[in-house]
Amino acid sequence: CCEWLRCCGGGEPRPRTVWLGHPEKRDQRYPRNVINNQKYNFFTFLPGVLFNQFKYFFNLYFLLLACSQFVPEMRLGALYTYWVPLGFVLAVTVIREAVEEIRCYVRDKEVNSQVYSRLTARGTVKVKSSNIQVGDLIIVEKNQRVPADMIFLRTSEKNGSCFLRTDQLDGETDWKLRLPVACTQRLPTAADLLQIRSYVYAEEPNIDIHNFVGTFTREDSDPPISESLSIENTLWAGTVVASGTVVGVVLYTGRELRSVMNTSNPRSKIGLFDLEVNCLTKILFGALVVVSLVMVALQHFAGRWYLQIIRFLLLFSNIIPISLRVNLDMGKIVYSWVIRRDSKVPGTVVRSSTIPEQLGRISYLLTDKTGTLTQNEMVFKRLHLGTVAYGLDSMDEVQSHIFSIYTQVALVQWTESVGLTLVGRDQSSMQLRTPGDQILNFTILQIFPFTYESKRMGIIVRDESTGEITFYMKGADVVMAGIVQYNDWLEEECGNMAREGLRVLVVAKKSLAEEQYQDFEVWMLTGDKLETATCTAKNAHLVTRNQDIHVFRLVTNRGEAHLELNAFRRKHDCALVISGDSLEVCLKYYEYEFMELACQCPAVVCCRCAPTQKAQIVRLLQERTGKLTCAVGDGGNDVSMIQESDCGVGVEGKEGKQASLAADFSITQFKHLGRLLMVHGRNSYKRSAALSQFVIHRSLCISTMQAVFSSVFYFASVPLYQGFLIIGYSTIYTMFPVFSLVLDKDVKSEVAMLYPELYKDLLKGRPLSYKTFLIWVLISIYQGSTIMYGALLLFESEFVHIVAISFTSLILTELLMVALTIQTWHWLMTVAELLSLACYIASLVFLHEFIDVYFIATLSFLWKVSVITLVSCLPLYVLKYLRRRFSPPSYSKLTS
Repeated sequence: CCEWLRCCGGGEPRPRTVWLGHPEKRDQRYPRNVINNQKYNFFTFLPGVLFNQFKYFFNLYFLLLACSQFVPEMRLGALYTYWVPLGFVLAVTVIREAVEEIRCYVRDKEVNSQVYSRLTARGTVKVKSSNIQVGDLIIVEKNQRVPADMIFLRTSEKNGSCFLRTDQLDGETDWKLRLPVACTQRLPTAADLLQIRSYVYAEEPNIDIHNFVGTFTREDSDPPISESLSIENTLWAGTVVASGTVVGVVLYTGRELRSVMNTSNPRSKIGLFDLEVNCLTKILFGALVVVSLVMVALQHFAGRWYLQIIRFLLLFSNIIPISLRVNLDMGKIVYSWVIRRDSKVPGTVVRSSTIPEQLGRISYLLTDKTGTLTQNEMVFKRLHLGTVAYGLDSMDEVQSHIFSIYTQVALVQWTESVGLTLVGRDQSSMQLRTPGDQILNFTILQIFPFTYESKRMGIIVRDESTGEITFYMKGADVVMAGIVQYNDWLEEECGNMAREGLRVLVVAKKSLAEEQYQDFEVWMLTGDKLETATCTAKNAHLVTRNQDIHVFRLVTNRGEAHLELNAFRRKHDCALVISGDSLEVCLKYYEYEFMELACQCPAVVCCRCAPTQKAQIVRLLQERTGKLTCAVGDGGNDVSMIQESDCGVGVEGKEGKQASLAADFSITQFKHLGRLLMVHGRNSYKRSAALSQFVIHRSLCISTMQAVFSSVFYFASVPLYQGFLIIGYSTIYTMFPVFSLVLDKDVKSEVAMLYPELYKDLLKGRPLSYKTFLIWVLISIYQGSTIMYGALLLFESEFVHIVAISFTSLILTELLMVALTIQTWHWLMTVAELLSLACYIASLVFLHEFIDVYFIATLSFLWKVSVITLVSCLPLYVLKYLRRRFSPPSYSKLTS
């Protein structure tokens, strides 16, 4: 079995030897270089979809119900009365899944069909991304996506290096420097790569995108050349070449790509609303079994009573409405369409149309701050030079200083605005223009790029005119304070800036002697100060003016964490600000205690959190509270948090679309989140709650009528309505008015945005609860009994008159109940009501098999139906009026 898996590219990942330009010389089998995000293929689609439908009790119940009608002793009516509804539900599901699969296939095909140039013995040939193999020599042009994980061999740039854009891989917008293998860069032409005998020995595939271990060996030289390889020599798939043309040898493909291994398959998110509805259907099934047993018990279990139980189960099967699932699914499609068409949240994309109701019940909202809230738009606001500070209103003084100096270094747009312009920059040099048009030339001696381990950055340059070597370093004040020469102003001034909500960047310089330069390294630490995070919490109104903020001091061990948690426990109604390092210690030793305290806070701000920590916080909130979470982010480092949450929202920003593509909902600006939750989320939840309960009411009404009918006629398992009547009841006669509830709303969107308390009410789950379910059950029993007993009381001589009176009263009752349920009328609702009534009246001509056409044209029929309908609906209208008069809901106070 293991050999077979290894043969098919499975088994444990192993290190590999890759010969340049010879994919046939492979020591193991490698996966194809295809991106595949589909759930099914051509052969597994239909079986897979059907299995996913019938593994749930709800659909399996209706399948067994329909199959039972093939047994003559169990048949209660025409086969189509069972198979048509089931077939319709399955057709809707299959079509929806097919559309999603086709869209996914098109997206994958677009990526897999991108054409690249491959170096071969016959010259350069074109190859699709999906046909690239391990060992191929691939040419990637400027602004082209790297198709596979490769080792960088050659570049067309004169400086012998290139830059990569990695925002789709790691969420960082800065460009990464990459260096080719020295041995292959020295070759005269790229074609010479095929003339040498060389190979790369590489580590096994893994998820670490920031490290790589391998060696490059050239065997045909004397002596053989061997070079060690590191992350600087790699070109990971998904990155984009930002400068020049590069040639690389493919190391990893397909599912072994670093980017693919880092992308966990998103969990299948089932909405809380769907779980609640599923729970209600189980209660209804219990009621179905009880009613069937009672009916057989009242027959004293006579004869073949076990068959009678089955027949009654089939007879009362309408207690569980098969139309419920299709109504809710179609409602979700409508909600998604409304969200996409909302001009006030332009560009919003619904990627998961199965959980729009989830948006209306979010208890915990987690958001990435740095880029998501600021859109990565930085504006230079203040400069502090030891003894003097310059703001926006005094930049002209800085300009005059620079002018006076240069007429006898770290934000380009600002330096240009004060007279110092960057006119040239490559890997080895840079040129600046002074206000007097003098060009200053600097040689770049060393660059210390940003890495996740160092989190710092620096540069060493030589002034060509003076020969002076200067080291410049930039970083956060917490790092710089421990590195620069001691002074008495740095901490105070940086603290002042941070308290104003500014992101503080400290720039320092040091002149170096030649011998000092030979031994010197430096770096940069990014991240926000605790003070900046505190100010952001205030600016975003997470913390009110009169609330205290507890800044969790830095803890490194269990004892310190214990003391700090005790100090925090003594505070009440206090927001918490904590760093990622302290958070890690607290979760390691006091996970339960920390989460208990954090959940009691009005707001929690975590700064400098790693991506895994973000996902861990989401998971702990779900486990500890059982409440719904929503995570918002805009970068690749937010994907794990977004996928872990109950509802993930991605913001399309400057860090690429990775977060947006991984999310359930994609927005273009963070400010659109409020409308997405408080308007669309609220409406979706309340509409689905009303729709589901009304569909259940519609089914319970007819089931109650069947129960009364069977009881009166000696508990016989004979159906009250047969054939088209039972189909038409839940489709053309009532479907449109009932489904029009997806357009209902209790308040205007402006009111919902103005009063967040309306959203908070939904967190209690009152629109769909056991209480509301019980109320609708009682209404159904009352109306069903009233209609059936009324028809039995008022019918004349023939049984067919019972059917005519009761069925017409039932249809009218349902249409009036829709009108009673609606809170804000839409013109389509009126059309749906009138159209359904017209369809029923028109169809009476064709229903002579079930209804006496001559009887329904009599005055006797009309007054009997009117009286029954009035008795059925009028008390409910009165109760609704009294409730709104003496105990109005919260939203009605805002609309009056």
